[in-house]
Amino acid sequence: MLGEKPNRNDGVVKGTSLLRQAFYGWLRDGRLGIGRGIAMIRSVNARTVANLAIASALTVFLGGCGSMSLPSLSSNSSPEPVEPGVAPEMPASIRADEIVGRWGLASFQNPADRARTEAAARGQCKQPYVIGAGQSGGVVMHLADQATPQELRLKGSPSGKNYIGPPGPTPGEQDREIVSFDGRVLVTRFVDKDAAVRYGNMVYVRCAPRA
Repeated sequence: MLGEKPNRNDGVVKGTSLLRQAFYGWLRDGRLGIGRGIAMIRSVNARTVANLAIASALTVFLGGCGSMSLPSLSSNSSPEPVEPGVAPEMPASIRADEIVGRWGLASFQNPADRARTEAAARGQCKQPYVIGAGQSGGVVMHLADQATPQELRLKGSPSGKNYIGPPGPTPGEQDREIVSFDGRVLVTRFVDKDAAVRYGNMVYVRCAPRA
């Protein structure tokens, strides 16, 4: 005010006040910057830890995949093993139409009785056993212990033997072996041992054509 003496300390006080305000502002801004820096460091650390965790998980997963045994998608699957002594079905050297017809039937166990059995079978032509032609190229005959005839196939084998039986590997348990065939006399024997004992060697003698 007018009339008052200027205080020499006013400039000092005002200067000190301005310095103090500037210092407080710097300190405040510095703290804010430090806080932001710490937050950024924490964020970077968090991302680093997360990335390391993901990398570790992928390493474990890929390691597990490497030890897994994946199924093969190859279409070249290995064939099923065949039982010893059994071969896949192959064509027979005797045609089905060669044994279709009317037959006199008898059987024997002792080979010495074969000639007599053929004569007995020829006498059965009054009541012949009929081997029919199947719809699928086979023959219609009875299986062991079966009352109803069904279509069977003539099947060959690597050994050269021929069989009559259902479709499948040769010889099958239900097959009968063609022991001999000359066009006029057919001799068969079941593969199954029990059936072979009960039925013996079955002799079919072709009957004369009907008049």
